[in-house]
Amino acid sequence: MESKEIVLKPVVSEKSYSLANEGNKYVFFVDSGVNKIEIKSAVEKKYKVKVLDVNITVRIGKSFRDYKTNKSFRKEDKKKAVVTLKKGDKIDEFLNIT
Repeated sequence: MESKEIVLKPVVSEKSYSLANEGNKYVFFVDSGVNKIEIKSAVEKKYKVKVLDVNITVRIGKSFRDYKTNKSFRKEDKKKAVVTLKKGDKIDEFLNIT
């Protein structure tokens, strides 16, 4: 099995910030071809924390229309991962982004 580079993009919003402070859950955008096991290992390796659970949702791309040619298009789908960490572990880098 090839080891592929997994890009973790932290989602900075009010909801994700409150999840990080209250529930020890961190939200990342990931590539669409990545599964939960690969996300777990990438977060543990990059931030040196213990991951308990990974939940994934797919945000469907927004559709729009080109009015000159009357064709509909859709932007690329995004995969969002909510990672739950062990009690006591934190990702300081995530909370310091402004």
